[in-house]
Amino acid sequence: MFLFSLTMAYVAKSLSGAYMNSMLTQIERQFNIPTSIVGLINGSFEIGNLLLVIFVSYFGTKLHRPIVIGVGCAVMGLGCFLISLPHFLMGRYEYEKTISPASNLSSNSFLCSGNRTQTLTPTHDPAECVKEIKSLMWIYVMIGNFIRGIGETPIMPLGISYIEDFAKSENSPLYIGILETGKIVGPLIGLLLASFCATIYVDTGSVDTDDLTITPTDTRWVGAWWIGFLICAGVNVLTSIPFFFFPKTLPKERLKVNVDVTKSDREEKHRGKTKKEKRGITKDFLPFMKSLFCNPIYILFSLISVLQVNTFIISFTFMPKYLEQQYGKSTAEIIFLIGLYSLPPICIGYLIGGLIMKKFKITVKKAAYIAFCLSLTEYLLFSLNFMWTCDNFPVAGLTASYEHERIQQPLYVENKVLADCNTRCNCLTKTWDPVCGDNGLAYMSACIAGCEKSVGTGVNMVFQNCSCIQSSGNSSAVLGLCEKGPECTIKLQYFFIVLVICCFIYSLAAIPGYMVLLRNIYFGMPSALRGLSYLPAFFIVILMRKRQLPEDIDSSETELAEMKLTEKENECMDVHRSPEVENDGELKTKL
Repeated sequence: MFLFSLTMAYVAKSLSGAYMNSMLTQIERQFNIPTSIVGLINGSFEIGNLLLVIFVSYFGTKLHRPIVIGVGCAVMGLGCFLISLPHFLMGRYEYEKTISPASNLSSNSFLCSGNRTQTLTPTHDPAECVKEIKSLMWIYVMIGNFIRGIGETPIMPLGISYIEDFAKSENSPLYIGILETGKIVGPLIGLLLASFCATIYVDTGSVDTDDLTITPTDTRWVGAWWIGFLICAGVNVLTSIPFFFFPKTLPKERLKVNVDVTKSDREEKHRGKTKKEKRGITKDFLPFMKSLFCNPIYILFSLISVLQVNTFIISFTFMPKYLEQQYGKSTAEIIFLIGLYSLPPICIGYLIGGLIMKKFKITVKKAAYIAFCLSLTEYLLFSLNFMWTCDNFPVAGLTASYEHERIQQPLYVENKVLADCNTRCNCLTKTWDPVCGDNGLAYMSACIAGCEKSVGTGVNMVFQNCSCIQSSGNSSAVLGLCEKGPECTIKLQYFFIVLVICCFIYSLAAIPGYMVLLRNIYFGMPSALRGLSYLPAFFIVILMRKRQLPEDIDSSETELAEMKLTEKENECMDVHRSPEVENDGELKTKL
């Protein structure tokens, strides 16, 4: 029951974590904040976690661990609720637009016109919009994520230590594999939830979505990110309830009588005795930390974990934004594909890794070799993703030429934004309402495209008589950027195929590597101290082999040695009689 409850806690915490990472792009657009602040918001979770993880991991074992875990789950729920709070405290989301969403289209300020001086006056300077950052409500999001990190702190260390203390050592890999599976099922649900919420407009229920001029594929679209956080808050609070009814200790699983188990029993009794002797809470904390940091294997493994987890977090956090821009897909579609192609192979790999560790009883040394080889293989395969890249969106005046849409321009040059076909239109050059022309080239706005007429409303609006669009048709354009070609879709498939293979290999290496870390944590310090004691013992053995002690000599050799010793003694006494060697026993010992 505890394993089931802890697995549900893993599902809940990983659900909210995956949902948070998936919604960072939506939060960035909602509050109009730079990516640096997005990184700060995302890192606030680890900040809250790091502040308490050492103290909770150490002192939590002296307390009622299930209750501490339950409190942590409830605190995570509180953090998720605080993240969703800004939606109810701030106004509606307004994306920058020059196209009127009104159904009657009484204003034609978005079209090409030679007389628009008064029409352009109300438009805000983009620099002013950047300064105000719309709202400081993103601080609520950061604080909520910070509290979520604090609440997550006791779940893993105390939960795993609780299992390790009352489970057979040979079953630990399987139990941890089940927990890691729960940690993968959670992100799978979280990504599906994020994909669903990203298709719903952020202000759904308070605005008429038929009047919107953007679609989920538009880079200004913001999904209903707050809905998922309310769901995550409820799930985390529900998972906290069972932990308040578990006892402080559980009966130990029955062990088989063999040498290894006997040794394990001695270690368990020793650890139990040590815990009873540790009456003071702070008395032995600093010596424990000092001895822990003197464990080279633990420190090196922690360094490896920091480097690899950082690369994983960076990739996972900004992967939706990267794939959305690289392959021209909507946020909802990208999030769904990430969950579909990455999480199932990781889940299967965790289970297989745990079963292999249990069936073949792989030692910690072998597990380290396996984890290293598999991780290196996954790293080399992941490098193939450098090949699956697509060109930027062709936008006239920004990344492509007006005359030849296939000619890419490396840099933005303001005097090239306008051309002969639209200089008469008096268009704004710092607004972004992209339209896609019949020629497959996108323009910053319908005015930049030289369009003089429009039909339809909302996202179905079509612009006609566009002087800058050179095509054999009626020179029309529709809202949004142009879709990328089929070759880009094929490259996206290659990217996900490599992702599937890499995720499976990564998950196979995770359980062996995790067991290496787990056994340094629990058995590392006694092993390290005993290992250091064997270093002088090794030199003692070497020196002893070069010497011959009395007990290593047989009786005849002993009599001969005694006769020679007597002769030597008489010689010594005649030549140099010393008071220090008067005693026969002392003389024999010295010789």
